Amino acid sequence: QVQLVESGGGLVQAGGSLRLSCAASGRTFSSSAMGWFRQAPGKERESVTGISWNGGRTYYRDSVKGRFTISRDNAKNTVYLQMNSLKPEDTAVYYCAAHKSSMGLSWGVEDTYDYWGQGTQVTVSS
Repeated sequence: QVQLVESGGGLVQAGGSLRLSCAASGRTFSSSAMGWFRQAPGKERESVTGISWNGGRTYYRDSVKGRFTISRDNAKNTVYLQMNSLKPEDTAVYYCAAHKSSMGLSWGVEDTYDYWGQGTQVTVSS
């Protein structure tokens, strides 16, 4: 069993920054790739970014490349999402998830994750 708890969401103006954290407990965190997803009102959940077990590989959807950075600290069992140059279209509930594998291949596919956090709201005002 794995528990994931996100934090760091909030309200920010366009162009601002936020850093989300996802604290993990339970299964060995350091052996799992991790991912961040988001769901905007009235839309389906979509993948945002992923990271392999040791941080050696990272993956991003095109719309956040150059603005968002995923990282992890295995000593703290935590994965981070640094979001810069935020846009109103980034408004969503953000979820972290634990991948079934260590490398995170097919990182954008929800079925490849087996544990999810409860989500944290990010609102970007124009």
